[in-house]
Amino acid sequence: MNKVKSSFSSLSAAALLGALLGILPPASAYAALPRAASVPGGVALLSLGPVIADAERPRAWLGEQQVLIVDDDGQWVAVVGLALETLPGSQQLRVQMADETRFQAFDVKAKDYPEQRITIKDSSKVELSASDLARVTSELATIQRLKRHWRDAADTDVAFMLPAQGRQTGRFGVRRFFNGEARSAHAGFDIAAARGTAVRASASGQVLAVDDYFFNGKTVFVDHGNGLISMYCHLERSTVQAGDAIAKGQGLGFSGMSGRATGPHLHWSVILNGAMVDPELFIATAGKTR
Repeated sequence: MNKVKSSFSSLSAAALLGALLGILPPASAYAALPRAASVPGGVALLSLGPVIADAERPRAWLGEQQVLIVDDDGQWVAVVGLALETLPGSQQLRVQMADETRFQAFDVKAKDYPEQRITIKDSSKVELSASDLARVTSELATIQRLKRHWRDAADTDVAFMLPAQGRQTGRFGVRRFFNGEARSAHAGFDIAAARGTAVRASASGQVLAVDDYFFNGKTVFVDHGNGLISMYCHLERSTVQAGDAIAKGQGLGFSGMSGRATGPHLHWSVILNGAMVDPELFIATAGKTR
């Protein structure tokens, strides 16, 4: 992966103190990493100490889920995904370094997300029949399993590119109401791409799954290694198969409005150690064009 633009020697005394305490600042000094946001739906960056020659990469877990660890300019950094349902307060990372196990505490701050009210003409997409409910229940179990997938990789590219051209619309974390009924928060990032717009992999990896879901429509999962996964939904069609090796920017398919969608667009999600997190944190320029 790309290294950060500045080393610890160029940081301010306050930033260096924070690094030594195990909490990295969210400033551009760590531009090669996702932007730090220790909030529900965000990403915490925790320094685990220097990289030592011939020593194994440390391992870490948040709860039972293993966490991505990267070598960033000679420092081991845990890149921790925080699910939207994470409660504010103190959290603890379990870290294994050689034969030593230690626990590293960090704080999660509260964040309020806005509301969005959506009207869907096809009420069957809101009030599900018994057969549709059974299908959705089965699909959710499959998706949960895919979210928890782990593949050891020598390196993981966390500097993502936007996967499609179009107007950036639905933001992450918005609390949604469909036809007046509360539903799960929006756990992705929407790009209003015209039908047939090319959808490309945000980083290199391996296609984990390709399927057609009731809500998500035609969907591709890409495994970037070490618990980092991206998901591309509502496609008109896909052009890859499970197991395919994928380069950053390689085509995955074309945007559409399959599944539950009010118009053609790409729903793009990023999953980190099993948690759906804000994709904009992985894009240096995302959010500047509204």
